[in-house]
Amino acid sequence: MNLQSLSLGIVCRSLLLFVVLQINAASIHGQESLLWRALPSLPDHEGFAGPFAGTDDSVMMVAGGANFPKNMPWEGGTKVWYDRVFLLDVLEGNWREVGKLPRPLGYGVSISTVDGIVCIGGSDANRHYQDCFRLKWQQGKLEAATLPSLPKPCANACGALLANTIYVAGGLESPTATETLKTFWSLDLSDPQAQWQELEPWPGSARMLSVAAVQDGSFFLCSGTNLKAGADGKAIREYLRDAYRYEPKRGWKRIADLPRSAVAAPTPAPAYSESKFLVIGGDDGTLIDFQPPEKHPGFPKTILEYDIVSDRWQNVGEMPVGHVTTSIVGWQNRWIIPTGEIRPGKRSPSVWSLQLSK
Repeated sequence: MNLQSLSLGIVCRSLLLFVVLQINAASIHGQESLLWRALPSLPDHEGFAGPFAGTDDSVMMVAGGANFPKNMPWEGGTKVWYDRVFLLDVLEGNWREVGKLPRPLGYGVSISTVDGIVCIGGSDANRHYQDCFRLKWQQGKLEAATLPSLPKPCANACGALLANTIYVAGGLESPTATETLKTFWSLDLSDPQAQWQELEPWPGSARMLSVAAVQDGSFFLCSGTNLKAGADGKAIREYLRDAYRYEPKRGWKRIADLPRSAVAAPTPAPAYSESKFLVIGGDDGTLIDFQPPEKHPGFPKTILEYDIVSDRWQNVGEMPVGHVTTSIVGWQNRWIIPTGEIRPGKRSPSVWSLQLSK
């Protein structure tokens, strides 16, 4: 193949990718479209699952997480946790490593606030943590400040910020636990003396790897998976489709079930207009025993929209690649999905940007 033919092939493939992304930019009620765009990848060959991610002032940071750097789990590979912190200060710029977490850590909850990124709980290779801290980018340096600890160790929870209060739901207390948590905690950031409060949990099953959302003055808890001990004592997943709305002065109310499970979908879910939010991808459990694992086709890419007014879910398009076990961050009028797991055991350093366009 000569150079001219090779160049033509590259151009054709690029045009095809553009067309595919435009096709996947589905119209929402004929008014807005979901436009996906690839941003610079994280400077790591493997990428990470379970990273902390958020914004502090004008910068975005991605920190920690875990991957299998040598062999996949079914090949006897060992999962490794990280303490690296990456920063992006320009949308089209390059990520750079700017510091380290207090310890290698992942699978916690991360919340963007006006005073930095709050990192909650999480795990490493040995245990789960109840520690909480805040990451800030101050005068070109990374700083970490201690916050009140959770009531108990917790990883794989979900959470979101409603007004000045952080809410955290569900999770797993230890690496060997065969039961998920049915806990609902809150922390009022407006009170410097506040501690975590334990609130009445939702009426459904205990769960982890759920999706949180905030819309219309309420906190939403969607999908997730429950764990039960099997005959051999090992945990078995129960994929959930139920969802709930929490209003601080009224308590919990069940809303319409999701059309499918969306376990470990990027969280907290993007909210838009005055009554809608999106659940993007997530594991629906249909390929949980897929063999051979190295041929796994990946996680669902479909995007579900929930309308509070009609209490209805509908499919409104697809994302380019199904990333799970990661966060989604609002930044520069876009939602950013940084890194994540694209099939069991396999991560990706890719970063995707979602923008609503009229």
